[in-house]
Amino acid sequence: MMKSDKPLVVFLGPAYPYRGGIASFSNRLAQEFNNQDWQSLVYTFSLQYPDFLFPGKTQFSTEEQPSNLEIKRAVNSINPFNWIAVGNELNKLAPDLIVVRYWLPFMAPAFGTILRLAKRNRKTKVICIADNIIPHEKRFGDTLLTSYFKGSVDGFIAMSEQVMTDFNTLNINHPKALLPHPLFDHFGEKVDQQLARTKLTISHEGGLLLFFGFIRHYKGLDLLIQAMSDERVKKLNLKLVVAGEFYEDEEKYRALVNTLGLKEQVLFFNEFIPDDQVPLFMSAADVLIQPYRHATQSGVTPLAMHFDLPMIVTDAGGLKEIVIDKESGLVVEKTSESIATGIVTFFTQEKEHFVKVVKEQKIKYSWLNMYQGITELLSKL
Repeated sequence: MMKSDKPLVVFLGPAYPYRGGIASFSNRLAQEFNNQDWQSLVYTFSLQYPDFLFPGKTQFSTEEQPSNLEIKRAVNSINPFNWIAVGNELNKLAPDLIVVRYWLPFMAPAFGTILRLAKRNRKTKVICIADNIIPHEKRFGDTLLTSYFKGSVDGFIAMSEQVMTDFNTLNINHPKALLPHPLFDHFGEKVDQQLARTKLTISHEGGLLLFFGFIRHYKGLDLLIQAMSDERVKKLNLKLVVAGEFYEDEEKYRALVNTLGLKEQVLFFNEFIPDDQVPLFMSAADVLIQPYRHATQSGVTPLAMHFDLPMIVTDAGGLKEIVIDKESGLVVEKTSESIATGIVTFFTQEKEHFVKVVKEQKIKYSWLNMYQGITELLSKL
């Protein structure tokens, strides 16, 4: 790494060549710090999850490495000797700031150890951006692991009121800030809807709903499929596109579709959606739908906003903080009946009203705002 008079920030967590929303976030935020005259260095994993613990098909992106980023694959999540080596390396490097992502207690031993060692230089400050401080799928020992991790952090950032509340639940009394998840703006622009459907081989002239992202129980896809069988919804000539990789048993969802007689109405794209395909799915749809049983925030929500796509979301966690009910979309209860009512309401109203509000609302979700919030918190540590 070349020496520089600029302040140095290290990002610790998922980044290229790993795939997914958190990795994309890390890449983009590092670029924003570079834009603001910092020097960014990204420390990501040499091993993120052992293969037997990863529920998807692959952990790695097929995209090209982001330009102008220095990324080092250094962290082995299960090797304590590696944690010591990386922690000592960061201690010697002495960055002004380390920004660490926390989304799963599994990472607490590695990150907590690395950060404790890194801070021994008495210069480096650590700010955590917490996607979830209490995980969606709880396991024995989560609280103990998170307690170990929080002892290595100087300040916390939440991207939803739900996570701020969770901080208090876990007695996290560090300096903290609430900053909204910025829009993912590196996927390009919206394309013509009919062209997008043609490229995706979706031959449908009616309304199209989109469920986007990996599938797990807490995301409520089964509730949405049940809603599609509602007689009120059936009359509207709608189709549902499910675009994302299954992180649990796919067959139970397909069986539900078959049982409800929805084989022609529900289209599965069971794969991780590469960057160049994202604009097609977002442009082909009329509305994004997030029927989550519980949530903190979701990177899919600001992604939809980037493409001016209205949303129907359940009243789960931070989802309802971003979607303005009856303005930029609809907020419904976490039941199949309520989701069905939301679908009917959306498709019997003027869509352009929702689109207009989304365009107005998305201005405040900038990466500059995230950068400024982080540096303001840093000044208080």
